[in-house]
Formats: sequence, structure tokens, C-alpha cells
Amino acid sequence: MAALKMLLDPTRMGRDAETLESDLRRRIVGQEEAVRQIVDLYQTYCAGMCSPGRPIGSFLFLGPTGSGKTRTVEALAESLVGDPKAVIKIDCAEFQHSHEIAKLVGSPPGYLGHRETHPLLSQDVLNQFHTDTVKLSFVLFDEIEKASDAVWNLLLGILDKATLTLGDNRKVDFSRCIIFMTSNLGATEMASIIRPNLGFAARVAAACPDPHLADKVSHAGVDAARRRFTPEFINRIDRTVVFHSLGARELDRILDLELAEVQTRIVRTSGPSAMTFTVNASARELLLREGTDERYGARHLKRAVERRIVNPISNLLATGQAQNGDRLSIEVEAGQLVFFKELREAAQQSVAAAGQTAAA
Repeated sequence: MAALKMLLDPTRMGRDAETLESDLRRRIVGQEEAVRQIVDLYQTYCAGMCSPGRPIGSFLFLGPTGSGKTRTVEALAESLVGDPKAVIKIDCAEFQHSHEIAKLVGSPPGYLGHRETHPLLSQDVLNQFHTDTVKLSFVLFDEIEKASDAVWNLLLGILDKATLTLGDNRKVDFSRCIIFMTSNLGATEMASIIRPNLGFAARVAAACPDPHLADKVSHAGVDAARRRFTPEFINRIDRTVVFHSLGARELDRILDLELAEVQTRIVRTSGPSAMTFTVNASARELLLREGTDERYGARHLKRAVERRIVNPISNLLATGQAQNGDRLSIEVEAGQLVFFKELREAAQQSVAAAGQTAAA
């Protein structure tokens, strides 16, 4: 008798991975490939199928500034451990000289300051954000291309064996770490592909969009990384993800997130009865117009929100013009944002009575 067979679906995800995916999609805009790669890795981790003796995973994030590379790592930490600051961030611009690697691993015995130098990558540092349910560490090497060769050589051992030896010969275990590296390499080449130079080429590109544009952009970023890093370094990275520039639709969604974050700040400061605000369509258009810059991505929009929304609201709160329980409406008049306070019914009646008295 032939054995019965049942068709399986290897594309289905577990409940934890589905929860992570939906949470990341709420926090990250316009970078579907990055979300998919992270969720796939987390599914592998939840199933216990990660490679033994290596970090859980390693990512190289490429793309222009303001496209969300660092924000993606923070969103992952926020989703899994509840804190976007639960990321051990190494700013590689501080490690452009080989001797500065002592700040990562500590000075060896016999060197001046041996006992005073506390390594940035000790086991205690890696484990500080572990929770009862999630024993994961997130290590971010920001702008990895700016680091010296000594940092790259240090990463070779971490990416391959999940082990780092400190200056005092203590071993650090990276087997519960997800390692991220970000870089702006290839951003200029990507921009030239997306936005050709002015003239005939630009008109042709606008009239006949290239269906393979995304692939060309990705290849430009990967090729730039291969020219900058050594083959043994590239071969130890599990996944390379190219972040694409954000368009108008993505920036509109990011504006929603930024405005919600401002409201969260107000609630955190003033409590549940905090002041609330709404931004009408014309005010949103003004913010998007001022905050859209192809060179700086979402960071320029964030600056526009800080300048046009946060600073004026801070002044209104500091001067008592806006208080807890108030509702503000932000609109546009004569090309500028204006702030109105919605009056309560008693206040409206008082204003109406005052107007009638003045008229008499």
C-alpha cells in the first residue's frame, strides 16, 4: 500500500514571526526587503535552526542617508524587547585609526590605562538588554566603511566564530547576537540611476520607466561594497540589503509616524489628560513640501516637524496658552502654520456673550 502524502507549505510563518512582521511594517516605511530578511532570520532563530558557533545573523545595510537603516535596527529592538535604545551602537567614525580599537576590546596588560579602559564589547554589555523572554543582543556598527582595517579584522572572528577575545584574554560570546552594519557606499551611483542627469536622458527615463530599476540600484550598492571591503569580509556577511530612496508616498506615511511620535512625547510629559492636536491637509502639504529632500531622505522631514510643530507647541505650553485637556488645530494661513485652540462650550458661550456686549 502506497504511503499517503500531504502537501506542506514552507512559506507559512510561525505566530512569533508573524507578530514581528506586522509590528515592523507599522514602524518601517518603504523597505519591504529589509523587513522580509529580518523576519526570515527571526523565524530561523525561533525554530532553533541557526548555524551553531556563529552569530544568529549578520546584515550589511546599504543605501542613501535618511532611508531608514539605523531606524530599522531600532524598530527591531523595540518590537522584541520593548526599547528602541536596546541597541549596542558602535559609531565607526570614532575608530578611523587602528589604535582606537582598544576602546572596543580594552587595553592589554602592561599598557597604560589597562585597568581604567572598559571595553565596549564586553559580555556584560551584550547581555544588558536581555529580558526574561528574549535573550537577544543587537550590535550595530554604524557607517562601517569609516572604520580602520583593524575593526574589519576584528569583525572577521566575530562573524565566523561568534567569539571575541578582550585585552585581558576574557572571551565574549556573540552566539546570541544579531550584528548589523550600515554604510552609505554606492549612494551616489544609486542616485544617478534613479535620477539621471538633466536633459534628454532624464526625459527618456521619465517617459519610459525601467522595470529593472530596483535590480540596477541594488547591484550598484553591492558592487560599491565589494570594491571597498575585502572578499573574506564580504563572504562572512549573511545578508546584504540595499535600502532604496523614499518617495512621496513613503514620506507621507512617515509624516504620520512623526506626528504620532510628537503626540506621544506630549502624553509622556503631561499624562493621559495631555493636550492633543490635529494637522489638516494643507498643513500636511506644507510640512511635506518643506521636509522633502532627495539627498537627506526622512531626516529632512523630521527636522521640518521639529521646527514647524514641536518648537511652536513647546512655546504654547511654556506660556500657558495651551494646557492639559486642550485640543489644538494646526492649519495654514498666508503660507504659514497657525495654531488654533478649540474652545469648550462654556468658553464659546462666554466669547459669544462678550461679542454681543461689545456690539451693544
